[in-house]
Amino acid sequence: MTPTDTARAHVDADGVALEAVFAATARGALEVRYRLRNTGSVALAVFDRGDRHAVLTGRQKPGAAGIPYLREEGEGRITLSHVAQSLPSPAPTVPPTPLARRVEPGGELVGEFAFAQWLSDAPAAVRWCLGVAPADAARLLAPEPGDDGEVWRADFAFADIQRLLCTPWFDLARGVFAKGD
Repeated sequence: MTPTDTARAHVDADGVALEAVFAATARGALEVRYRLRNTGSVALAVFDRGDRHAVLTGRQKPGAAGIPYLREEGEGRITLSHVAQSLPSPAPTVPPTPLARRVEPGGELVGEFAFAQWLSDAPAAVRWCLGVAPADAARLLAPEPGDDGEVWRADFAFADIQRLLCTPWFDLARGVFAKGD
């Protein structure tokens, strides 16, 4: 993690703590390194591993942090999200089944990703949201080994029960998080 406090964000919620360090590159990419700690008493499903379809089609390396979803928020702001998505309707032949890491109480998950696929020019500000939910064993299936631990296929119902941990807005040009935003 970088020593610059203005590029570091802490998000604390009931039973979970997230620390993220953002860095803007000269080419307009955003690099994110993060550490999630399970400070609660139940295991968590963390939806940062993308979806099964992206792995099967080779757009994503198995076990790596997935490609985040992008949502324009207006005024030059973009939200990047690693979350469990609902099953599309109509359901595709190969559905984008959410993938998750399981983090036990007292455990942690470390990850990183880079993003530069902006819809046009790099935005003025970006934030990142990460979906987490209690790791319901009946909804986590078929674990597969990954470089840094098992990755589970998750039920689409997690989309409705996950909690979002969102960083403050990060000013890409200045390389700092906005205060109180």
